[in-house]
Amino acid sequence: MSTTFEILMNQLGIPAEIRNHEAFSQAEIEQVIVHKQSKIWEFRFVFENILPFELFLALKKGLKEEFSKTGNQATFEIKTRHQDFTKELLQAYYQEVFSGGPCASQGFRSMYQNCQVRVENDQLIIEASEAADTEHFRKNHLPNLSKQLELFGFPKFTCVLEKNEDLTKEEQEAFHLENQMIVQAANEETLRTMEQLEQMAPPPPVEDKSVFDFQAKKAAAKPKLDKAEITPMIEVNTEENRLVFEGVVFDVEQKVTRTGRVLINFKMTDYTSSFSMQKWVKNEEEAQKFDMIKKNSWLRVRGNVEMNNFTRDLTMNVQDVQEVVHYERKDLMPEGERRVEFHAHTNMSTMDALPEVEELVAKAAKWGHKAVAITDHGNVQSFPHGYKAAKKAGIQLIYGMEANIVEDRVPIVYNEVEMDLSEATYVVFDVETTGLSAIYNDLIQVAASKMYKGNIVAEFDEFINPGHPLSAFTTELTGITDDHVKNAKPLVQVLKEFQEFCKDTVLVAHNATFDVGFMNANYERHGLPKITQPVIDTLEFARNLYPEYKRHGLGPLTKRFGVALEHHHMANYDAEATGRLLFIFIKEVAEKHGVTDLARLNLDLISPDSYKKARVKHATIYVKNQVGLKNIFKLVSLSNTQYFEGVPRIPRTVLDAHREGLILGSACTEGEVFDAVVSQGVDAAVEVAKYYDFIEVMPPAVYAPLIAKEQVKDMEELHTIIKSLIKVGERLGKPVLATGNVHYLEPEDEIYREIIVRSLGQGAMINRTIGHGEAAQPAPLPKAHFRTTNEMLDEFAFLGEDLARKIVIENTNALAEIFEPVEVVKGDLYTPFIDRAEETVAELTYKKAFEIYGNPLPDIVDLRIEKELTSILGNGFAVIYLASQMLVHRSNERGYLVGSRGSVGSSFVATMIGITEVNPLSPHYVCGQCQYSEFITDGSYGSGFDMPDKDCPNCGYKLSKNGQDIPFETFLGFDGDKVPDIDLNFSGEDQPSAHLDVRDIFGEEYAFRAGTVGTVAAKTAYGFVKGYERDYGKFYREAEVERLAQGAAGVKRTTGQHPGGIVVIPNYMDVYDFTPVQYPADDVTAEWQTTHFNFHDIDENVLKLDVLGHDDPTMIRKLQDLSGIDPNDIPMDDPGVMALFSGTDILGVTPEQIGTSTGMLGIPEFGTNFVRGMVDETHPTTFAELLQLSGLSHGTDVWLGNAQDLIKAGIADLSTVIGCRDDIMVYLMHAGLDPKMAFTIMERVRKGMWLKISEEERNGYIEAMKANNVPEWYIESCGKIKYMFPKAHAAAYVMMALRVAYFKVHHPIYYYCAYFSIRAKAFDIKTMGAGLDAIKRKMQEIAEKRKNNEASNVEIDLYTTLEIVNEMWERGFKFGKLDLYRSDATEFIIDGDTLIPPFVAMDGLGENVAKQLVRARQEGEFLSKTELRKRGGLSSTLVEKMDEMGILGNMPEDNQLSLFDDLF
Repeated sequence: MSTTFEILMNQLGIPAEIRNHEAFSQAEIEQVIVHKQSKIWEFRFVFENILPFELFLALKKGLKEEFSKTGNQATFEIKTRHQDFTKELLQAYYQEVFSGGPCASQGFRSMYQNCQVRVENDQLIIEASEAADTEHFRKNHLPNLSKQLELFGFPKFTCVLEKNEDLTKEEQEAFHLENQMIVQAANEETLRTMEQLEQMAPPPPVEDKSVFDFQAKKAAAKPKLDKAEITPMIEVNTEENRLVFEGVVFDVEQKVTRTGRVLINFKMTDYTSSFSMQKWVKNEEEAQKFDMIKKNSWLRVRGNVEMNNFTRDLTMNVQDVQEVVHYERKDLMPEGERRVEFHAHTNMSTMDALPEVEELVAKAAKWGHKAVAITDHGNVQSFPHGYKAAKKAGIQLIYGMEANIVEDRVPIVYNEVEMDLSEATYVVFDVETTGLSAIYNDLIQVAASKMYKGNIVAEFDEFINPGHPLSAFTTELTGITDDHVKNAKPLVQVLKEFQEFCKDTVLVAHNATFDVGFMNANYERHGLPKITQPVIDTLEFARNLYPEYKRHGLGPLTKRFGVALEHHHMANYDAEATGRLLFIFIKEVAEKHGVTDLARLNLDLISPDSYKKARVKHATIYVKNQVGLKNIFKLVSLSNTQYFEGVPRIPRTVLDAHREGLILGSACTEGEVFDAVVSQGVDAAVEVAKYYDFIEVMPPAVYAPLIAKEQVKDMEELHTIIKSLIKVGERLGKPVLATGNVHYLEPEDEIYREIIVRSLGQGAMINRTIGHGEAAQPAPLPKAHFRTTNEMLDEFAFLGEDLARKIVIENTNALAEIFEPVEVVKGDLYTPFIDRAEETVAELTYKKAFEIYGNPLPDIVDLRIEKELTSILGNGFAVIYLASQMLVHRSNERGYLVGSRGSVGSSFVATMIGITEVNPLSPHYVCGQCQYSEFITDGSYGSGFDMPDKDCPNCGYKLSKNGQDIPFETFLGFDGDKVPDIDLNFSGEDQPSAHLDVRDIFGEEYAFRAGTVGTVAAKTAYGFVKGYERDYGKFYREAEVERLAQGAAGVKRTTGQHPGGIVVIPNYMDVYDFTPVQYPADDVTAEWQTTHFNFHDIDENVLKLDVLGHDDPTMIRKLQDLSGIDPNDIPMDDPGVMALFSGTDILGVTPEQIGTSTGMLGIPEFGTNFVRGMVDETHPTTFAELLQLSGLSHGTDVWLGNAQDLIKAGIADLSTVIGCRDDIMVYLMHAGLDPKMAFTIMERVRKGMWLKISEEERNGYIEAMKANNVPEWYIESCGKIKYMFPKAHAAAYVMMALRVAYFKVHHPIYYYCAYFSIRAKAFDIKTMGAGLDAIKRKMQEIAEKRKNNEASNVEIDLYTTLEIVNEMWERGFKFGKLDLYRSDATEFIIDGDTLIPPFVAMDGLGENVAKQLVRARQEGEFLSKTELRKRGGLSSTLVEKMDEMGILGNMPEDNQLSLFDDLF
């Protein structure tokens, strides 16, 4: 026996005599699967022979007892090398089958357990009574019985019942006898009871006793839920008691009441419907007993269904809960005999499929499939996630997509010859048929008009009897009834006559491929020659002649050209109308294009973009190797950019040019091979299929909607089509693969796809209705779940077992073998190459450092630069720094400041080259004259700006102060190798220019906007469900709506772009090495292309620059323009500015006047209610404390429930609590911890990982902190934090804020002018100019609304604006009225202490109209309102509003003179 098996036997304590039995001599453990959730261990044993029964029982007992000791459960199955057995052994095992598992159900066991069995030719013959032979047992139980025996090591049996007359008779007699005995026993029992009652006197009632008894009885009567009858949720519509539901939990929430009771609210579904449940528990400890109520767990619950008065929905008050085992679908085929799915969609198929690629891969791996393919519609957006998921699951992923193939040039003329268009004789014909297939449907009418020079010279019109009644659909569409075709000529005669009629003419038809294809198929079938004369297709003629028209059907064209069409879809009328159109086209093409020769139509008229109108055909394309991956990326890019028209299209020549390394499959019903088989037959399909590498066939259930659409007659015809497709493959020697067209994983997920697809509305092709009027319904969607091998084999059982196995298992596995492993996501970072980047960064850094700190540099500066440059240059990050520097420099040249975001301010090199203005060195003084410097390194100051002023000891010049004490490690990690993320805040006005700079620096083909993928959000999905409910007459309870919305969310809906992210591709590679490209939201007019992949999927491989737009730099620029003050000269320790944070005196107003106790209103970062509240509590006085506030307000769980409580309790103050992530590292290093450990602790805390790391690791850190006297409260505070702000980010924001605040204190009118120009989002010009009373009244009105949650977003924005206007008026400045002759179009004008608003501040007046008004007034005064409307371009409403606001003075309605102007 194998060593593992031996260890197991010892563990189970199996006695030696059993262990040494020869049956175990070759024993092995093939596999052990451990299910962590359900604690089930699955063993797979291999033995030489079927075990003797007593050994089997000993093994079963040992496993059960040993594993139950640890709360686990063991199950096992057995494989045997030899499967010999005696009749007795079979009988013993047969009875064992009923002891547990799926065969243990009471009804089945009682009928079958004691039957005699024998085996004949792989059949298990069971001798049973007639009662046992039911459809239910045969279908549901007997397959389980043979499966169970297989798990014991027996061969695969088919169970067959043999009726035994004697047994049937015995059973009937036993039944009657038992019945008599039961009746007799019941009578005797009743008599005995009556006697006892008479003898017993009633005992005196004991109150307590009865209550106690009642409870005891109730407890005794509480049945287990195992045998309870389960009610489907859909059947419950009213209040009912004592119901039992079974289902899966999809939402859980626990609430603790003030009294300590716990309410567990959860929602369950059994997939028929869903229910809200609530379970009350007396305390939290008790609630732990119900920890099985969690998401995705299967439960059986019992309780009363009642109307919940709060939610107005039926809710179950749960009494009992029991966890149940849910049997998932499994792939029952043995290993090595499982299929590979070659056609599966993920949630990246826009509005069409549900599974995330991770779920699809996990399911395939769980079923033991060796590979699975993904084929999303027209995109490859799930490749990166699939790549990672497949690696994790250890399964091969085949990368593919379902592409839309189009012909480059669709001809107008077939079989063309040189011939004068105006001299030819034409036969314009049309056919009516019973369907679209020339193979399966019949001709019922052929009509034609022979025309010459625009006149009809002969006509042909014959009906044909198809030999069966016409369907209602055909009659409705064509107007042809059974009476029309009743006495018609036979088909062959009509065909011969028609051929004679068409001799020596040019054939013409609208959508000729259909009509000609139908005729040719019929000619061929009857041994007549096929069409060889020229054929003109008026559909393509119209498309190329009138590309500007949207629709080119016969109906729209006849309407447009005024040609009569009395009965569309009746051949004779259609033919005549087509003929009339033909001669209009011939005349037009000669006049417009100078084409008069038939042969020139295809050459001179077909436009190069005719592929845009061509019919799309699906094909599946798969990546065979790395070359193929790059080619598919190119195809996706070309189809989404150059060839996009409604959907991403791939012209056939483009596909041919990029076909290396790709494998082509024939796809679904939309593919051209399927189409050819159905409409033209196998021969035609063989020609078409030569283009492909393999043929796909899908289960009949996937093709079934074609029957509903009446495109295929019935299931039998579908089977024939599938067989024809297989024949096509056989004739070409190409593999035929059974694929599943997967759109969701489980059959019950079908409804989610239905909701998503139907939300597209009736305009979508997939939702085209069948039928008319009230009865019109869209065609059903196919059953497109992920099928197991056995399910797939069952679907194709009609082909016979061998052929089914071949296409389902053998061919799919064989094809999967040819795919090589590919690298979808690169492993390294590839930065662009800029010549001399390293030298330039170093030169710029030292040049600036020498300028400020002198040469030689102070040690502290020199060491910092050396440390940073080693890391930056050594890891190839110089390019990133240099690119950022170039962008900032260009924006500065245009007169804008650039703010930095994020932790780039932790880098001193970044400060020196001008990327950030945050200086991360220790607080220090430096002399601008003689470069004397002095560094404070003991942590006594949090920021250099807070140090006292000082003069230079060398030259007496006033020293400048700087330094925020930020470690470099927070930017590039402790080892300096983390990819830098440099985020820059450009002025909103300058952002588009900065974006174009990136393109300019790196080249257009290397710079792309960072792409995003937008999926259906939960709220949107909720709307879709409600819409589906409305449109399709469904009525869902609220829990079911939520369940359906959850299931439908997450599907790709659109694509977009990151607001500022630009991805830069290295110039020694091309973009297709990383990602395809496309336009955002398929807008082909967009200025930028984006990455096709969500940029997060490739952010570790390529450089992403964040070029963001922000109001602060715009505001600073505006203030600089107004005041002439250089923002860089504004001091950061201005006492007036600092006074804003502790009161309102500096503004000359009281807190009551402006409604807030500090002067924070309108200061960036500090003006929100939340931060104003923090300022009120802390009254910061230094720059370091402002940094703390910025960090505290942006972190998660850093202030609330943490620092706030510590400050209130007096344990710590604003300067000592943890505010920014860097503080932790600096504080711990000052305390004496090792820098590496200080860094690691900071990293753990800032990401909220402190409580998630192992206890051992955490305790190590805590001990080190305690050893260095770090206080207990500090350690505790670390544990609460979820996310922290970097100090550099806070410093950059605070510096910007203080500059703005400086103007608010010292140059108020400039500040208010800039604020209203740039930051204010909503205006009410009338109120704002009406004085303090009106402003305060309006504020009060909005405040009342906000209290009741009734204020709109516009009103909330207006309130913020009014706060500033109120403060402005209180400070003695005025907000003026609009002035028709002085107001600017877009800018506020300063007039002394008054601000004159621009025209755009008026509600409803846009920028263009404002500019037109200003231009018009330069031409002269407006004499009347009419003139103002005409010249100024204003609407009547705007003129009325202006009049109401008193802007127009006494302007008259009309211009008196204008009455006479018209007369002269």
